[in-house]
Parts: sequence; C-alpha cells; structure tokens
Amino acid sequence: MRVLCTGGAGYVGSACLRYLLGEGHDVFAYDDLSEGNRLAVPEHEDRLLLGDIRDKDKLARVLTERRIDVVMHFAAVASVPDSIRDPALYWDVNLVGTKSVLDAMRGAGVTKIVLSSTAATYGFSEASSLTESSPQVPVTPYGTSKMACEALLREYALAYGFGCASMRYFNASGADLDGAHGEDRRHESHLIPLVLAAALGVRDEVLIFGDDWTTPDGTCVRDYVHVRDIAQAHALAMGALTPGSAEAYNIGSGVGLSVREIVA
Repeated sequence: MRVLCTGGAGYVGSACLRYLLGEGHDVFAYDDLSEGNRLAVPEHEDRLLLGDIRDKDKLARVLTERRIDVVMHFAAVASVPDSIRDPALYWDVNLVGTKSVLDAMRGAGVTKIVLSSTAATYGFSEASSLTESSPQVPVTPYGTSKMACEALLREYALAYGFGCASMRYFNASGADLDGAHGEDRRHESHLIPLVLAAALGVRDEVLIFGDDWTTPDGTCVRDYVHVRDIAQAHALAMGALTPGSAEAYNIGSGVGLSVREIVA
C-alpha cells in the first residue's frame, strides 16, 4: 500500500514508517520538522515531504500526487505539562490539524486513516488495567484534544464512509533492533533516555519525583511498550480498516514497571 505518515520524521512516526518500508509498503513522511529528524526517514530526499498538517490544500495535493491509499496520522504536540501551560496550541495543532488532515483526505478521495492517539484519554483510573471500553475522562488538555480527534474520526466514518482506527498507547520506548534509530528529541523528558544519558555521563543525574505512591517501591508505575510493537500494531490496524467503521485499540505490554525498576 502507499502510505503517508504525518509526523513521519518523529520518534514513533518514523519507527512506523521504517517498519512499513520493511514490510514492503511504499511510505512517505509529511512533517514540518519542528520536532522531527530528517535523518530518521530513509531515503529522505524522496520520502520526506515538508509541510504543516494545517495546510489542507498542500496536503491534499500530496495525497493526490503520491496516490496515497492510507494515512497514518502521528503529527501532534504531545507534552502533558506543555498542554496545561498552552492549551490553545494543543487544540489548534491536534484537533484543527486533524480536521485539516481529514478534509484533505476527502478532497483527495482517501478514506482510510490510522490515528496515533493516547492512553491519556482515559485520565487517572483506579483500575489495575484499562480496556478499550474503560471510561474516557481525560484530565489534561493533551488528553482532551486527542479524545476530540477520536470523536472526529467516528463522525467522518459515519458521515463519509471513512475507515478509521485510533491507537491508544502508553509509554513508547526502545530503538530499532539494529540500533540505528531511537529517541532523539531536542528537549528530552522521557525516563528511559534520561537514564541512559546519565549512564553515559551526558547528564549529571536522574531525578525521581515522588517516593510515596501506592506502589511496591513507592515510585510511579507505567506501562512501557517497545516502539517496534507499536509499529506492528499500526500495521495490523491498517490492514483491518473497514469503511464506515471507527475502531479503537489499546497498545501496551500489559506489565507495569516502576521508576526505580527502570533505573535498576
């Protein structure tokens, strides 16, 4: 299939792009490089297309000219603390940007989309595990904006016959199995790369915030899922898209690890 990955030069987006290329698909990245890395896209001279997802007309031209079959939509702003400081940006890029993508698809006759969503749409739950039918009660502008994107997909599926999938995942982690690509953000805030940077001497220390959580060792427990597993899940969802239907899938390892366990 011919696939366009919005945000395809970012960490998860580029991992999915490289995975799909390895599976024999013809894949392109559409990215403004505000956070993405040009070199994360193989054959970037031909496969990396520069642009903003809010530029609907340009995006529609790309979809048409590249004869795209499916869009994988990763482009977004995705920091929970930043969303609290600047919710307007999150609604603009995440929701307005997603509507722009969907409208560009309508204009180009493309009706299949896989959305990179988030477990943050569930909010803070007391449940030991979450299912796709768990209540979505987001508590941050980031989670709320992503839940709104999912609602938009459902409405486009019902009204225009789109086939949609929303992928709700937890903490993406890891690198390509050959070690060529991994997390490489300009401003890193994720635990695993911070721990590795401290081990390499790039950072002086790793700070642990909180030691009195109701967990076995008192530190926060999260579900870390390997980026290649996320890529495989997106590929499987792409193959299962059904016109007029909007599905949602959780992606996780099913095993929680605490901050202290990750450090160890």
